[in-house]
Amino acid sequence: MRLRREFNRGGTVIGVARARDLSNRRKLSTETVERMVSYFARHAIDKQAKGFGDGKEPSAGYIAWLLWGGDEGRDWARRKMAAIAGQDERKRA
Repeated sequence: MRLRREFNRGGTVIGVARARDLSNRRKLSTETVERMVSYFARHAIDKQAKGFGDGKEPSAGYIAWLLWGGDEGRDWARRKMAAIAGQDERKRA
């Protein structure tokens, strides 16, 4: 959120809400975790942009990526969805 305020760019209202949820450690619904996985898949290309990963001149995509949890958020969302899928499989068995 600091970079978004400082540079006045990056992320949407939804991205800001996600950052707030994550920073407050709110329990996220399955649908929200699915949206996170989808966001990271769609925006992986942003990592190739100039300024991605640059804390002094960050790209808007980098700021948005961080709002959604960054690489750690991506990895967590993937693990969470895999666990949910495993639970669903066990329920069907």
